[in-house]
Amino acid sequence: MDRSNRKNDNQSNTLPWFKDGLRFECHRCGRCCRGEPGVVWVNKRELEEISSCMGIKKDVFTRNYLRSINEKLSLLEYGNGDCIMYDNGCKVYAVRPCQCRAFPFWKWNLESRSEWEKLKRTCPGIDKGKLHTLQDIRAGLELYESRFD
Repeated sequence: MDRSNRKNDNQSNTLPWFKDGLRFECHRCGRCCRGEPGVVWVNKRELEEISSCMGIKKDVFTRNYLRSINEKLSLLEYGNGDCIMYDNGCKVYAVRPCQCRAFPFWKWNLESRSEWEKLKRTCPGIDKGKLHTLQDIRAGLELYESRFD
């Protein structure tokens, strides 16, 4: 066996469990936007896009819709944990933050098949719709991880 074949064999042994891709299609049900408290990070580019989409100035958007946590900005939530951008659907879906666009392809959801299966209990889009390739998923993870660089 030549070196290139051995290299390919080694790569196949280190590929993640989702090497053949994963199916996901957002049903816009809002389950990932409501109920549990958390943070939805917003970087400067996203702040500009969202405030523009809403037709308000950045400082007004920042004051009324964001909170500062460790020098980063996060969307506010209502007392019940619902995202402030949720009102029978995302008010800014077309320009939603990267964190939201990347869902469900977050690192911890991809740790194992069992984590993915757990997510399926609450998200009706898991294992449905479009096949996202390994390359697509990795590109999304990279974008998500680097959004504050």
